Amino acid sequence: EVQLVESGGGLVQAGGSLRLSCAASGFTFDDYAIGWFRQAPGKEREGVSSINIRDGSTYLKASLKGRFAISSDRAKNTVYLQVNDLKPEDTAVYTCVAWYGSIIGSMPAYSQYDYWGQGTQVTVSS
Repeated sequence: EVQLVESGGGLVQAGGSLRLSCAASGFTFDDYAIGWFRQAPGKEREGVSSINIRDGSTYLKASLKGRFAISSDRAKNTVYLQVNDLKPEDTAVYTCVAWYGSIIGSMPAYSQYDYWGQGTQVTVSS
C-alpha cells in the first residue's frame, strides 16, 4: 500500500521554526521526486518545494528562499521541509506529493502527481 504520511505541523509563534516530515512507503523511493504544496484558507494551493530523490536536486519557490529548505533521508524514505522565521501568512495545510521521475524547473500542478498525503496543519500566530 502506497502511503505518504506527513507530520511535524502545529501551532507556532511568528519567528518560530518547524520541521515537517513526509514518510513514504509502498513504492521505490529513489525513483520519485517528492514535493510539498500548501493551501492557506481561502487561497489557491501553491507548490512550495520539491526534491529529486536520486540526485538530490531541488526546487524552492523563490519567495521562500532563505526561510524554507527541503532535504531527504534515503535510508528512512523521508523528506523534510525545514521552515524557519515563520510568518502568519505561512499558515496553511502542507501536503506532500510524489512524482515518478524527476521534476525539472517549477513544480507540476497538484493534480498531476502520482501520490498525495493527507496534509499537516501549520498555524502561525502573530
